[in-house]
Amino acid sequence: MMITQEQFDFLLPLAVAWAEEQEGNILRNGVPLTEPQMSDARTLGVSQPERIRLMKVATIPVPEESSLKSAVQATQLITSRTAGLALRYGIFIRSDSWGDRQLIVHELVHTSQYEKLGGFLPFLQEYLHQCITIGYPAAPMEQEAIKMAAIIVS
Repeated sequence: MMITQEQFDFLLPLAVAWAEEQEGNILRNGVPLTEPQMSDARTLGVSQPERIRLMKVATIPVPEESSLKSAVQATQLITSRTAGLALRYGIFIRSDSWGDRQLIVHELVHTSQYEKLGGFLPFLQEYLHQCITIGYPAAPMEQEAIKMAAIIVS
């Protein structure tokens, strides 16, 4: 499915609101990084690794709002195969991938990107634009996470 610029402009604030809400849930109910995970986060340039929380879930949640849910399904940005999702300092990890260092490092790269870009709106604007126009996983921000996780965990 192609998403038009008009649809993107409509969906972006909904995505930001959903991401902020999910981050709040993870920050309240998740667990802090272990010392080795904190070290990985620092190596990746995360400026506030102590704020990060991980939350174990059976499946990565998708938005309930109908237009956003449709867009997520159409773009396949979150599927049953999605093992992790970074929402700034809150990171969902699927329970069967809980101990996967490469996955956690990958998501920590996204946390670093959130910090560098200045929060939810600028991160999601750029990341989602790349995924929609270039495609996932070819998008540069996704490639950075893939590459850095491979380097750190090698």
